[in-house]
Amino acid sequence: MGSENIGRKESYFEAAGGRRLFLHSWLPDAPARVLILVHGFGEHGGRYLELAHWFAERAFAVYAYDQAGHGRSPGPRGHVDRFGDLLDDLETLIDLVSRTHPGLERVLLGHSMGGLVVAALVCEREPSVDLLITSGAALTLSPDLSSGKLLLARILSRLLPRLSMNAGLDSEGLSRDPEVVRRYLADPLVHGSMSAAAGAGMMHQIQALKGAAARVSIPALILHGEADPLCLASGSRNFYAGLPHETVAGSALRIYPNLRHEIFNEPEREEIYADVLDWVLRMKAMQ
Repeated sequence: MGSENIGRKESYFEAAGGRRLFLHSWLPDAPARVLILVHGFGEHGGRYLELAHWFAERAFAVYAYDQAGHGRSPGPRGHVDRFGDLLDDLETLIDLVSRTHPGLERVLLGHSMGGLVVAALVCEREPSVDLLITSGAALTLSPDLSSGKLLLARILSRLLPRLSMNAGLDSEGLSRDPEVVRRYLADPLVHGSMSAAAGAGMMHQIQALKGAAARVSIPALILHGEADPLCLASGSRNFYAGLPHETVAGSALRIYPNLRHEIFNEPEREEIYADVLDWVLRMKAMQ
């Protein structure tokens, strides 16, 4: 299937609490399944253009939205009143996509903070999706976060919830491809700000997921770059180890040596796309 058969759309959908979120979609003529992408902190769904086209050309209807406070969605940059709002928004989109494509298999893929969002949603709410994929998921707290810093974040989230702080992300940790880093730094829709409420909520969600992987009821593919300095691969390893392998067949862990945070933007990205596709098709064959 060529690119000329892919319909690219940009629109908005109304999410939880009346939030109006920007939505990208890549739609082949006859989709066989659906892929819902959830981006990471400070970025936006438009950064997944190459990945989306690759999967759309292989009969996936692909949807990627800009989370609240990100990209072309409104709201203070990097702020949500409560981290659960992000789960509410994703649940709304899943329902919308399910109505648009009734009967099609739904694959949920989250990167970085998006990986935390999708993992939390699957663990806590059992959404209407068939497969879970995480990439470089933020599933462990940074070793730089002392108990004092955690306490300060909680206090600030109550006193000054919209206080904006620089997250201090090292862009060199994204990819070994210098062009990826250059485009990231030049992208006007990328930001490095996180509010006190969002930061505290994210840390609370990470802690709340400890031991929660046992509640995952669908096959999961857990991906991570071994050389990721932003979200440690140990979080993905621990999450995978906690999955209910006895009752849910097919889950897999892929740790890629030398790859950094954005494995879908590394020079080897098409190999990883193929790994994802092979796993999805294998899960279909097991049904």
